[in-house]
Amino acid sequence: MSAQTMPDSTRRPSLLLPAILTICGTLVLCTLGSWQLLRMGEKHSFIERLQAQAASPPAPLPPEQQWSTLDPAKLDLTRVAASGRYVDGPFAGVRTTIASGGPGTRQLSGFGRWIFQGFRLDAGGVILINRGFVPEARLGEIKPASGPATVTGFLRTPEARNSFTPADLPANREFFTRDPAAIASSLGLAAAPFYLELERQGDGLTPPAGVDVKELIGRIPDNHLQYALTWFGLALTLIGVFIAFAWQARRQKHD
Repeated sequence: MSAQTMPDSTRRPSLLLPAILTICGTLVLCTLGSWQLLRMGEKHSFIERLQAQAASPPAPLPPEQQWSTLDPAKLDLTRVAASGRYVDGPFAGVRTTIASGGPGTRQLSGFGRWIFQGFRLDAGGVILINRGFVPEARLGEIKPASGPATVTGFLRTPEARNSFTPADLPANREFFTRDPAAIASSLGLAAAPFYLELERQGDGLTPPAGVDVKELIGRIPDNHLQYALTWFGLALTLIGVFIAFAWQARRQKHD
């Protein structure tokens, strides 16, 4: 067969399938980028709520009758105040690592534990209190809290486990996630399904050190804009690859 009678499709690639794949891929990538922008807006609203709560008087703790019906997503990081009495007995520790703070911060860091202890509310019910962080080398300095107290802090929902989380040691009251149900059971308590993370008092260098709201906000990951730009950048790259492919195919057509 001569070159003049050879089918045209053997001399240049078809653009139909690459065009369809490019359109589909671009739509998927742009959807992912838009979703990240939506998540960024939600995250900024969440941070703004936390900042507003930190600057306002703490809310009262929800009554025990409502605990089982509370929405965990709306509950988490709500700033509250509660009056009661520490439950006499031992405390439990949750192993953790605290990164060193940035310039101007004053905080304990390194390997250590969150100290959890029961707190019986004047209004009824028991809640676990995360009294704060203690470096492992100073754990022996910590004694159980006792007596009446009015505490201020942030309500927190249970921390999720993952496939890399070690098994807890409830007999030793040693845990690797902040799971109020498991911790309360090891202390012989029936407690709320959430816990109260104490607000920092003092210089932040005396264990157990509670959370400082500015450092707490600073630890909240907010990488959604970066992720969105990555997805949109991949979409533009895909379009650019298709344009280069189409241009090369057009050159072959006219050669």
